[in-house]
Amino acid sequence: MSVFPTRILLATDGSEDAALARRAAVDLASRSGSELHVIHVWQDVPSSYAHAFIRHELHEQGQEILDAEVEKIEAEGGKVAEAHLRNGRISDETLELAGEIGAGLLVLGSRGLGRVQRILMGSHSEEISHHTRIPVMVLRHAEETWPPARILVGDDHSEDAGKAVELASAIGDLFGIRTTLVHAYPPDLEASEEMLGRARQDVERRAEGLEQSLGYRPETRMEAGDPAVVVLEAAREAVDSALVAVGSRGTETLGWMRLGSVSTKVVRAATGPVLVCPRSEPPAE
Repeated sequence: MSVFPTRILLATDGSEDAALARRAAVDLASRSGSELHVIHVWQDVPSSYAHAFIRHELHEQGQEILDAEVEKIEAEGGKVAEAHLRNGRISDETLELAGEIGAGLLVLGSRGLGRVQRILMGSHSEEISHHTRIPVMVLRHAEETWPPARILVGDDHSEDAGKAVELASAIGDLFGIRTTLVHAYPPDLEASEEMLGRARQDVERRAEGLEQSLGYRPETRMEAGDPAVVVLEAAREAVDSALVAVGSRGTETLGWMRLGSVSTKVVRAATGPVLVCPRSEPPAE
């Protein structure tokens, strides 16, 4: 098993979802010994006659949100290596800082404050998940969803999915829980028992290949259907809270859906935490 990321970046805006993201980031950093950084990005307003005053007020509000977040982290037993206040587009500034500090995991909430901010933060969480070069964990506010009791990985045998298995399993190790591989296949594959049998063999070989690195053989689950629906249904059926992990890009076997589109669907629809793992190189536009 690979070493857990040594540096975690928490992106916050002070919302309820950000509060759960804070709880998860503190928990992961404390259990793994990783360094925890925090960022808050405040957004400017169009230039006007009162621009200087408004800009100053927004900067001050941003600093207050960041300071409050650091205080809450420390009150929860966490330790902040450094707090970062940035101005600009949330996704751009967050991803830029992640690269600057060498973060190995980015944690954020799926929504923000207020109706307009919720739309903005929601779109930014999806945008960050799509453009990131490092793993991203997105959390939606619900106390019972953290810590996770199960790890489900949407596995299409791609490089990205392999990274999702690796990191999700490392998270599972921190909480003493094991990983289940969830594989979706095209419904028309059922028309050929031979092809379906080969698909099952591929899944089992995948589990066998992971046994040495994980230290145990992961469970497997195969279902026909849309990959996003299959993995979300598996999470819904879980009696306990589940962390769903997917790659940001996948394969396109038999013209089937790329896992890249699946990651966006899962981030939008999951009721629990979602871990998105990208390729090392930046995704194509």
